[in-house]
Amino acid sequence: MTAVLVEEGPDKGAIWHFGEPTKEQRALERGQAWADLSHHEIIAISGVDRLSWLHSLTTQHLEKLAPGVWQQALILDPQGHIEHQFYLVDDGRTSWLMVAPGRAAALIEYLQKMKFMLRVEVRDASAEYAILRAPGIADELGGPYALVLRTELAQMQKTFAATALQVGTWALDAQRVAAGRVRIGFETDHKSIPNELGLLNKAVHMNKGCYRGQETVAKIANLGNPPRRLVLLHLDGSVVTVPPTGTDVEKDGIKVGFIGTVARHYELGTIALAVVKRNTPVEATLTVDGIPASQEVL
Repeated sequence: MTAVLVEEGPDKGAIWHFGEPTKEQRALERGQAWADLSHHEIIAISGVDRLSWLHSLTTQHLEKLAPGVWQQALILDPQGHIEHQFYLVDDGRTSWLMVAPGRAAALIEYLQKMKFMLRVEVRDASAEYAILRAPGIADELGGPYALVLRTELAQMQKTFAATALQVGTWALDAQRVAAGRVRIGFETDHKSIPNELGLLNKAVHMNKGCYRGQETVAKIANLGNPPRRLVLLHLDGSVVTVPPTGTDVEKDGIKVGFIGTVARHYELGTIALAVVKRNTPVEATLTVDGIPASQEVL
């Protein structure tokens, strides 16, 4: 198999596909595929206070996180806007955070400022550890994931390849978009709040104590009217090129939102996650760079 690499964006240099995207997507749906996510960044947090500390800083309930259980968490600004998104797993001694490429440094800087007198240590472990998307049916986080020492990465890749097909970001993105899983920097902007992105009761635990930005999340959750909503767009597939992330979504020539990730799905055709104004009629046909698109509310 000859790998085709991603040419631009945060995943630049990662494997995009191996020339058979439909076959790769089908294998991923069956749980018979794996992927190299070693371009993602890893933050290690050790110390006896690590889980209670992360619990206090994030939107997720982490105080009693069991070893080996993956979770998704967010860090918000005081107004409830999303600043950081990550997945994490704890092994009983260290919490390991999987962060999107290029975003670890800013998160580490914030975490270092918030240590105070607590017994925690934060470091960038990207040079020592890597993430693989392991074989198996997708869970709600897009896993299963495997945290692997880089010195053992080649052997683990060989082990996975013995029983499963390697796929790239094309297949992973198509599955993520179809499932409505958002990614920071794609389906988010400077105004994004968890309520409008389908993250409540997922990355946001609704029955935990205070954290920065909670007042906004709770208030809007109680009112039930976030200013925008996440939708799955079905784009006219006759167009050869697809619009880039951030392209305006329009109704009758007026901007009503923006698109995030666009993917060519083996069953659904050309689809995209988009964030649109809440008052946009669900039945309305929208356009993205002149391409007609229908909505599916997520």
